[in-house]
Amino acid sequence: MVEASTLDSWANDRAGPVALTLRQILVPVEGRDDVIFPPTYANIGYNIDILADGTKVAAVDSVGAQANRMEPIFEEEPYAALVPQVTVTYGNEKSISILRAGHRLGDALIRSTKLAEDARKAFAAFQDGGDAAPIARLAPTSLVFGVWDSRETQAKLPRIVQSVIRAWDVDNLTRSAQYAPPLDYAKEGVFSKKEREKAEEEGAKPGNKNPWAQRGFVHVPATEARGGIMVHGEIRRTVSVNLVALRRLGGDDAPALRRYVLGLSLVAATAPPELFLRQGCLLTLDPDAARSWEAVGRDGGRQTVALDSDAVLAFAQDAAAAFGVGEDRTVPFDKKLAQADANKADAKRTT
Repeated sequence: MVEASTLDSWANDRAGPVALTLRQILVPVEGRDDVIFPPTYANIGYNIDILADGTKVAAVDSVGAQANRMEPIFEEEPYAALVPQVTVTYGNEKSISILRAGHRLGDALIRSTKLAEDARKAFAAFQDGGDAAPIARLAPTSLVFGVWDSRETQAKLPRIVQSVIRAWDVDNLTRSAQYAPPLDYAKEGVFSKKEREKAEEEGAKPGNKNPWAQRGFVHVPATEARGGIMVHGEIRRTVSVNLVALRRLGGDDAPALRRYVLGLSLVAATAPPELFLRQGCLLTLDPDAARSWEAVGRDGGRQTVALDSDAVLAFAQDAAAAFGVGEDRTVPFDKKLAQADANKADAKRTT
């Protein structure tokens, strides 16, 4: 088990390792030879790259998607006490945590509340003087998972924790289906037989625009749809903690700040991963595959390290107490602020 003194050195010793890395092998719950469904993207479908040797590599969960799955752990006990809980209320007694805002402190959600000015000042402190402490006391997971204030100060902080899932040596599959309505609506007088035939003919074409077919009143085939991928190689999840980026954080009591952010980063990185990625893609860790953390030195040397989750949590709690966790805040969504922010974008385009 890693000693607290070693964790301290990772946070502040510039001669220490440059990163911590972990590789996990994953398998579908149905079995390692079963089909999984990766995400689909506009215009390209599955994101599958072909390497020089012909190997096909599929993106199963992107860096951004992994971050969005990992960050909400800080809403749960015992991790919630490690960060300020910033909540935005809206509508009829609805609310959303900043931990679920895709752009974190730089999200339009924050600019649509009275926290907008606090966020701007925090980003400006970092942009102008390298002081990350105001961000850490307002939204520290923005330091852990990265943030870019692209709409205001242009302050940009890299991810300290990064995770991605890829599948190696894959084949693309297709599937077909046929929808059959429970009634013959033409016989029931909803429309004529000729209208039914026309609807079925149009419904079978790409870009079906027939209203009867769209609403499920006639037979509609779906052919050569995306059918997932067959993985012949490995499904790999790789996690890294960038200690170089961590040590560049400065500001009020920088050593304590870095220990605090390291604690949060290690908590996020060592927590059991959320592996229900989407319908048709529920994965688990491969129980037969070795997995261990490695500290990577500046010379490329690797040393296995034991990151015990209980020890990591204890370190994070001590570091949070020493640095001082920011106050919890609950603020209402302000439609006028949102409209004013959108108008800024229109003004920039016009200029």
